[in-house]
Amino acid sequence: MECEFPSVNSTSKEMLDILDSVKTIAILGLSPDESKASNMVAKYLQNHGYKIVPVYPKEDTILGEKVYRSLTEIPFAIDMVDIFRKPKAFDAIADACIARGDVKVFWGQLGLVNNEAAEKAKAAGMKVVQNHCTKIELQNR
Repeated sequence: MECEFPSVNSTSKEMLDILDSVKTIAILGLSPDESKASNMVAKYLQNHGYKIVPVYPKEDTILGEKVYRSLTEIPFAIDMVDIFRKPKAFDAIADACIARGDVKVFWGQLGLVNNEAAEKAKAAGMKVVQNHCTKIELQNR
């Protein structure tokens, strides 16, 4: 399977500005397994002052936070979605972000690209990052 090259993306400076401005991050695909990248990244973000909101199909709590099954179930404002899902899921995620109306940043993790969904999110006014890790970007500032 060939990885799509991101045609829609933020610059390094824009990514740092994003990480300086967001407070509440929904982590889509946050695994309860501590050995998984999603869990390690979420824990790092949590330890650096971000409010993480797990979105996962199972579990009641992950990293001490209530787990939601979907973005639509989250009853408070979300600044950013940090996506650990297959790129084919990005279209539906972009639609859910647009429907919410409060998501400012659409972030696809390292190795994850879906330009069509990214264009949709950008056209709706969101900042877009693809194929970058929030933890790595924070560590490299």
